[in-house]
Amino acid sequence: DIDECSISNGSCDYGCLNTMGSYECICPPGKKLHWNKKDCIEMVKCLPNAKPAPKAQLVCSKAGGIESCFLSCPSNTLFVPDSENSYTLSCGIPVQQGKAQQKRNATLPSCTDSLAPPIKQKARFKIKDAKCHLRPRSKDKMKDSGKQVGQFPCTDNCQVTFVNLKCDSSKKKRRGRKSPSKEVSHITAEFEVEMKSEEVSDTCNIDCVRKRMEQKLQTAIKTLRKSINKQQFYIQFSGTEYEVAQKPAKATEGHEACSTGQVLQDGKCVTCSTGTFYSGEQNQCVLCSPGTYQDTEGQLSCEPCPTNDGQGVAGARNMSECGGKFTLIIEGLGQCSPGHYSSDGFKPCRVCPLGTYQPEPGRTLCFPCGGGLVTKYEGAVSFQDCETKVHCSPGHYYNSTTHRCIRCPVGTYQPEFGQNYCITCPGNTSTDFDGSTNVTHCKNQHCGGELGDYTGYIESPNYPGDYPANVECIWNINPPPKRRILIVVPEIFLPIEDECGDVLVMRKS
Repeated sequence: DIDECSISNGSCDYGCLNTMGSYECICPPGKKLHWNKKDCIEMVKCLPNAKPAPKAQLVCSKAGGIESCFLSCPSNTLFVPDSENSYTLSCGIPVQQGKAQQKRNATLPSCTDSLAPPIKQKARFKIKDAKCHLRPRSKDKMKDSGKQVGQFPCTDNCQVTFVNLKCDSSKKKRRGRKSPSKEVSHITAEFEVEMKSEEVSDTCNIDCVRKRMEQKLQTAIKTLRKSINKQQFYIQFSGTEYEVAQKPAKATEGHEACSTGQVLQDGKCVTCSTGTFYSGEQNQCVLCSPGTYQDTEGQLSCEPCPTNDGQGVAGARNMSECGGKFTLIIEGLGQCSPGHYSSDGFKPCRVCPLGTYQPEPGRTLCFPCGGGLVTKYEGAVSFQDCETKVHCSPGHYYNSTTHRCIRCPVGTYQPEFGQNYCITCPGNTSTDFDGSTNVTHCKNQHCGGELGDYTGYIESPNYPGDYPANVECIWNINPPPKRRILIVVPEIFLPIEDECGDVLVMRKS
């Protein structure tokens, strides 16, 4: 693993976190990561000129003595299959976003005035003899229920700001009488409803509005409980209705080999990629239509673009690939080139001024040379374009404060001329001395150990490369009872001309 963070801080604007085989840039509180995954930009909580994103709607109706509830999720949805028999589903944007929501690029809401903290309610439901499998609802049932829903048109009262559902299945055995273990699914639901200024009147102040909203939400939750008990609760994504949980017999019908959000390809279950969504009706991955995007795999719908005008390209993989000036991004033509920058990383761009440089495309800033240094020209693309007072050779880095070349410390190296950083050795390796110029100088310093089986191998650290300086390796060999030890040395190279005292000692204790 190469520590990319040691190479110019990974080109990150703020912080850099090295991970196995990769790295990620991090931002301070109050800022978020730009689409280029390097720069930090101010968090925008809402878009002033954007059309408001359609809200989630919870509609409950009663027909023939049976309560049915439908949750419609037109935007800001996230489906996370936690395991084979459990999943989490969120719909809308919570007022206080948690870490899970912040990681995901949700469509920003329009700037509308909210009066007070939202009304929050949490409820727990139980479904017997059913598993948590989110599956498309059968068309026959939809025909029957279509007439019922039409009798109960939805008003603004059924809008909810945020819904979070967690469905979890577990088997519970009954004691006493002989009976098969029952499937029990638990649904935990969290609701948030916002109060708007237009709802307050002379006859009903803020407290009055809050009480009314709380009562309406409680009534809806009671109806929801009844509909869940009768397995009459459905969620709608992209025109397809899904059953929240299914009876085990039903779960095996039809094309249910893969879990929701996946399709069968060449005998394997493959998750729908970004830029697409899983259509339960067609049982396939469908490209996001122009004016929508999807930045997460295995989702059940696409998100509306902030402009919401239906223009752009099909299959947009993030908000930056939405319509307008972003249509060229897929071909890489709309980004600022190295040596240039802009407020969003896309054209029109500005040239990096003297004394700064930018080696990468699509950036929102240029890096300063530091120490009052200037560049040879505008639009510089690397630190080597900065006019340093001395030219550093490999194994050194330029210190912009002292304007001197400093030898790379132990555990780092630099193979190039004129750089302002040293690269950290990968993994647990280190160098013997400072001023190293190549990654091959990085050596494993750990050695020695216990051997007790019938066979074992001993080799110097970094073999077949050179072993590190000033290390002492001790192996203890403990053979099984009544066994002798045979040691075969097929290869050994110990320098004799430099009198450094490298030796191999075998001692019986």
